[in-house]
Amino acid sequence: MPVISASHEFEVSDLFVNLQPIFGHRLFLKVEGFNFAGSIKLKAAREMVAQAEAAGVLRPGSTLVESSSGNMGVALSVLAAARGYRFVCVTDSRCNEATRRTMTSYGAEVHVLTEPHPTEGFLGARIRHVQALLAEDGRRVWLNQYLSPGNWMAHYRTTAPAIARQFPDLTVLFVGAGTTGTLMGCARYFGERRPSVRVVPVDSVGSVTFGAPPATRHIPGLGTSVRPPLLDDSLVDRAIHVEERDTVRTCRELMRGGFLFGGSTGTAVSGALRWLDEHHGDGAGGVRERVTAVTIAPDLGERYLDTVYHDEWVTRSIGPEGLLPGVGRGGPGTDRGAEHGTGHGAGVPAVTG
Repeated sequence: MPVISASHEFEVSDLFVNLQPIFGHRLFLKVEGFNFAGSIKLKAAREMVAQAEAAGVLRPGSTLVESSSGNMGVALSVLAAARGYRFVCVTDSRCNEATRRTMTSYGAEVHVLTEPHPTEGFLGARIRHVQALLAEDGRRVWLNQYLSPGNWMAHYRTTAPAIARQFPDLTVLFVGAGTTGTLMGCARYFGERRPSVRVVPVDSVGSVTFGAPPATRHIPGLGTSVRPPLLDDSLVDRAIHVEERDTVRTCRELMRGGFLFGGSTGTAVSGALRWLDEHHGDGAGGVRERVTAVTIAPDLGERYLDTVYHDEWVTRSIGPEGLLPGVGRGGPGTDRGAEHGTGHGAGVPAVTG
C-alpha cells in the first residue's frame, strides 16, 4: 500500500474490467475513477499544472481559471487545494449538482453559465467568460485544456503505456472524445509503437468534433460544440457517434452487472459494442473472430445518480426510450458519424488478433 503526502499523488492505473460476461465481446474496460479527483482528468490536470509551474507562468499567488463540464474542474480543485492556488471553474447548466458541490467543497469558485453562445454552444460561451475573467485580473492563469500539450502528453506517458503493457495482443482501442486529450495521447503512442492497433474515437450525437451537425446534448463529458484544437483526425479511425439514449441504456446494463460508471463510459462502451458487432460479429457457423478490444471508463457513476440513473431526469431530458431495457447500440445504418470519418482507418480492413 503506497504512502502519499498529497492527494494528487495517488491513482489506480492498472485496473481493468472484463466485459465479456456481460456483453459477449472480448472487451476490456480501463477504470480511471479511483483517485481523489474521481476521474481520468487528474492526469491531464497534473501535467498541465506541472508545465505551467516549470515555465514560471503559475506562481504563488496565482489563480487558476479553467472551462470545464465537470471532471477537469474537480481535478483542478483537488490540485489547487493541495498546492495552495485559488481556482475559478467556468461551467454550464449541464454540470450536475454533485460535481459543482464537490468543487466548492475544495474551495473553488464556480461560475455556472445558463445561456449558450448562439453558434458555438456552451463551450463557446464558457471560453468567452474565461477570457473576460483573464482581462479583469493579471494574476489569473488559464491552463486551457483545449490547447495545452500537457493534456495529451499525460496520456501518452501514462494511459496508453498501461494499456499496452496489459494487452500485448490489443487489436482495437476505443477512446471517448471530449477535448481529445486522451484520444490524441493514445493515438500518438500506438501510432509510434504499435501501429497495427486501431484507435477508434467515440463521440456523442450532437457533437461537432468530427464534422457531424450540432444538436442539443444533455450528458456532460464527451462531445463539443467547437472543434477541439488538439484534434488531429489523421491519426485515428472513423468516429462512432452514439445517441444519448444508448448511453443511458448501456450505463444501466453495466449497473445491472454490478458496475456503476459515468455517462462517458456508457457512451464509449455502447460505441465499442456497435463497432465490434459490425466488424467482428458472428461469422460462418456463428463463430466470432478473436479480437482484443479495450475502452476507457473516465469516471465512476456516483455523480450521475441524479441524471443518468434517475428515471424522471432521463424521461424529461432524453425521452422514455432511454429507460428501455437492453443495450441500444443501433444497427449498421445508425452511425451518424460514418460519413464524417477521416484518417488512416477509413476503409481499412479490420485487424484481427
